[in-house]
Amino acid sequence: MTLKKNDEYASTSLKKIIAISFVFIFVLGMTVIAGNTKVNSVKIKFSNNHEITVLTSKTKVSEILEDNRIVLAADEVVWPPLSEDITDAKTIKIMLSEEPIVEVAILSESDIADISDIEQKYVNITEKIETVREEIPFETITKDISNNSGNTTDRIIQYGKNGLKEITYKVTYQNDIEIQREELESVVIKEPINQIVQIQTRIVTSRSAGGAARGTTVATSGRYVVTAYCACVQCCGKTDGITASGVKATANRTIAAPRTFAFGTQLLINGSVYTVEDRGGAIQGNRLDIYMESHAEALRWGVRTVDVEILE
Repeated sequence: MTLKKNDEYASTSLKKIIAISFVFIFVLGMTVIAGNTKVNSVKIKFSNNHEITVLTSKTKVSEILEDNRIVLAADEVVWPPLSEDITDAKTIKIMLSEEPIVEVAILSESDIADISDIEQKYVNITEKIETVREEIPFETITKDISNNSGNTTDRIIQYGKNGLKEITYKVTYQNDIEIQREELESVVIKEPINQIVQIQTRIVTSRSAGGAARGTTVATSGRYVVTAYCACVQCCGKTDGITASGVKATANRTIAAPRTFAFGTQLLINGSVYTVEDRGGAIQGNRLDIYMESHAEALRWGVRTVDVEILE
């Protein structure tokens, strides 16, 4: 009797083990199948602007809608079409038949690079740092020491010189065309020298011989014999170009005249204005001598008799 019960117990245990083994094998098989199946998260947008997100292993639009018991109305269409697979956007859009279909393009990195290249061809903006040197204009200062005299003359007692500064700019170019210039820094390299003009009473000089006064001569407008000279040894016996008034001779400005003309007197000759800044041993009486840049120019001028007007 005891032996029979033991046999029945052993048989029951064997059946349980077999049943558990079948369940384990089934579960393991389902796990393997699920592991090999790709599950997508798909967004479904309805024509009433409602939307849901579903998880599905299907890719065909019609199968996804069928699995989720979604049926199209008579006036509705779907994108992508029912017969096609979902796109990379993983979105199904249900809309009314008259609603336009707008497909959003997904750009790859190469597409974006191509667009950037095209943009650079049309909007090529660059910035450069540029440093330039610019002159600083001098100012003219006038001093009046004539005591309101009616007979005055202007005398330049200090000639002006432009200064120099170095400016750093940030310059913006578009397609190599400057569109903006911003000053970053300005450094003065050389300060300008102001020009000083002195208004003074015209001085009438007396010429004497042997220390005795022979009378007073006043310079007047009229016909003068005009020659030319330059800053060479042949013309001046030196080459520094420093005039009798102490300033440096300048072409188209400096003229040598007798002592009857005060330094600073301005003379109008052939439409040009010259300033008396120099003397000369041979420049006496009605003789004048115009300063030229070169000896060749002085020779070309030669000797001329011209009308000279004294500017008051």
